[in-house]
Amino acid sequence: MTQPKCQDPVILNLWHPLAAVSETPAGVVAETVLLEERIGYAVDGAGIGAAWRSRRDLPAGSSIDVAAVADTLPAKIAYGYIWTSLGNPPDDLFPIPEYAEADRRRLNAATMGVNVSAPRAIENFLDMGHFPYVHTDILGAEPHTEVKEYDVEISVDRDEILATRCRFFQPMASTVSTGGADVDYVYRVPHPYCSVLYKSSPVDEARLDVIAIFLQPVDQEHVRAHMMLCVLDDENEDKVIKRFQQTIFGQDKPILENQFPKRLPLDPRAETPIRADKSAIAYRRWLSQKGVTYGVIPAAS
Repeated sequence: MTQPKCQDPVILNLWHPLAAVSETPAGVVAETVLLEERIGYAVDGAGIGAAWRSRRDLPAGSSIDVAAVADTLPAKIAYGYIWTSLGNPPDDLFPIPEYAEADRRRLNAATMGVNVSAPRAIENFLDMGHFPYVHTDILGAEPHTEVKEYDVEISVDRDEILATRCRFFQPMASTVSTGGADVDYVYRVPHPYCSVLYKSSPVDEARLDVIAIFLQPVDQEHVRAHMMLCVLDDENEDKVIKRFQQTIFGQDKPILENQFPKRLPLDPRAETPIRADKSAIAYRRWLSQKGVTYGVIPAAS
């Protein structure tokens, strides 16, 4: 058996996203890199996926019968993506029940390569404090710069981080916004390299839009970021909804790529925290408790 280049058992035994099913031609081999290993994958028209360590008999671009491929890795289709694992993953992926609601728009907003570690990208996703300065006149604007007090918990039962009571003024919270408003947020981190954001829907006060970032670790300092949308929007074409999120992520990308160090330090003394960083502090503690070593700088023992 091939020895994996990643030696972190926590990360090896997770499900990792490879590609959006809607952007993967049916029955055609594609290739990508996961945890420093070249991976082949394919999805058929019936929604069956397969993944394997890249090999010569299944070159990229060739047509195959997905169900007949032998010597495969674990594979799963979930939330519009094909997922795989280089270890022994759990039977189920973390739940996003809203994805099953028929009136929602379910899209891959973008898949972008970013020169940063997966944990750094998650930390940025959790940070409301940068909204007015990086996403000016979209997700924030001066003088509305204060990050109000919010609650964070590390749930042992659900094995995830949950931040609630988050609220921030946004000039244009989504493609269906008609003006600035205080927007309610809930953040979940149910996977070391994935985060799910719930935010107020401008079209239904009783429901929340869902935006998730699923990070594919190419190596310890590079990711492919898959941005999943599950939103209430009957007005705009897919390309308009996608462009809005691509604009936001495009603003984040240079910030992420200028982070130093690119791996996330887990020592609580490594970087000075402020109140806005409560979620990030909990995230670092959670990674430390799990024993994650890939994409991070572990705290000194």
